[in-house]
Amino acid sequence: MVVFGSYQFENENNSPYKHLELVEQLYEQEELLNLKFKNVSVCHFNDLITQVPKPFFKKEDLASYLQYTVKVIENDFITFDEVRNTDIVNVYIPFVNINNFLLEKYGTFTYKHSATILIEKLITQYKNNKEALLFVNVTNQYFEVVILNNSKLELYNCFSFTTKEDFIYYILFVAEQLNMNPEVFKLILMGDIEKESELYEITYQYIRNVHFYTPNSAVSVLNDIPSHAHFTLLNQF
Repeated sequence: MVVFGSYQFENENNSPYKHLELVEQLYEQEELLNLKFKNVSVCHFNDLITQVPKPFFKKEDLASYLQYTVKVIENDFITFDEVRNTDIVNVYIPFVNINNFLLEKYGTFTYKHSATILIEKLITQYKNNKEALLFVNVTNQYFEVVILNNSKLELYNCFSFTTKEDFIYYILFVAEQLNMNPEVFKLILMGDIEKESELYEITYQYIRNVHFYTPNSAVSVLNDIPSHAHFTLLNQF
C-alpha cells in the first residue's frame, strides 16, 4: 500500500520554534504519522546549504564553508551529505529541533538535504545524456536550479521569489553566467508548477525548449499526482 500526504504551513518564514510547534500540532491531528514504520527517511529543504569539492573538504571546517553564503549562529548544528557519483559534498544546517522530535517519535532514522536527493537522482537518470540541461524544481516560493553538462553537475543553487518576473530573471541570470543560450538549451521543470500557471507562461516566452520532468521509474504509480511533482519526496524511495 502506498499513501501520500502533503501538508503546507501558511507562513514559510516561521522561526524554528514555531516550525516545531506546527509539526507537533500536525502529529496530534494525523493518526497516519503516529503509526509504527519499519524505516523512516527525512529530507530537509532550506537554502542553508553550499557545495564543497571533495578534494578540499574537511569535516572540521564545516562552519567556514557556509559563512560566506549563510548566516551561521554559534550553536548551529552543521552536517553534510556526500553526493553519490560526484566529487561534491553538500554542507548544510538541518532543522535539528525537528530531527530531535522525530527521534522521539520513531527512534533512529536517516536524513539528507533535499538537494542531495535531487542531484543524485538527476545524475543517475541522465547519466547517458551529453547535452547541457537546466532543471528547475519549484517548492512554494522557492526554486532550485540544477545544471548538468555531459552528465556532470555544473551548478546547484536555491532562490526565493515572489513574482513571476523574479522567477524568470533568476533562471535567465544563471543561464547567462554559464553561457547557455535560451534559444538552444533544454529546460526541465518539476515541482509546484503546471502548464496553466503564470510561471510556465513567462518561462515559455523567454526560453524555447521547455519541458516537464518525466520519471523513468515506478514512482509514477501515484496516479493522482503529476509525474513532475514532489520530486525529492517521491525519489527517497
